[in-house]
Amino acid sequence: MPMKYTYSAIPEEEVPRATSPRFQHLLDTYASESNKVRSVWSFFTDAELDWRPHARSSTVREILRHQLLSERRFFGEFLQVPEPTASTVLPVHEDVGSFCARMTSLVRPRLAFLADRTEEWWHSDVRFFDVTRERIWVFWRRVLHTAHHRTQLAVYLRLLDRSVPSSYGPTADVTWEGADPTTTIDAASRSA
Repeated sequence: MPMKYTYSAIPEEEVPRATSPRFQHLLDTYASESNKVRSVWSFFTDAELDWRPHARSSTVREILRHQLLSERRFFGEFLQVPEPTASTVLPVHEDVGSFCARMTSLVRPRLAFLADRTEEWWHSDVRFFDVTRERIWVFWRRVLHTAHHRTQLAVYLRLLDRSVPSSYGPTADVTWEGADPTTTIDAASRSA
């Protein structure tokens, strides 16, 4: 049985179709990862925004702010996607619901823009900090950076003794009939 998420901010049918079908996986992955991030964010309460597991760790709020601002920088500065000014990226009210809504409102126009890009655009070299990389490389680096912070916040939820939503499969809190997690040598030994 396929995974069923209880909520998707950007449902699969709303992800734009890439002009070049070979790049559809980029749009699908970015929408999916954004949905997973928003899902994790939504499990926090407003009272937990300033929580941190250690004095040298970032607070939940700092990670949410960083996610919004760093995505704006990656897409605007490095990938050269039209982005709002940095001063308008953060939500006016810094509560969990506003952070979640703001993330979705920033992702949707990026998806629309990326859907129209050509193979040449994706494989063009751009500046990335102090090096030069292909846009597609920078894009995947962004997805990995996002997954890192999503996982960081999932650990925060567990440390707060809260439920952790499913991202790629069953968790200690979420499972379904037909779920087949790979937690044994037998499961890992299966082949097609």
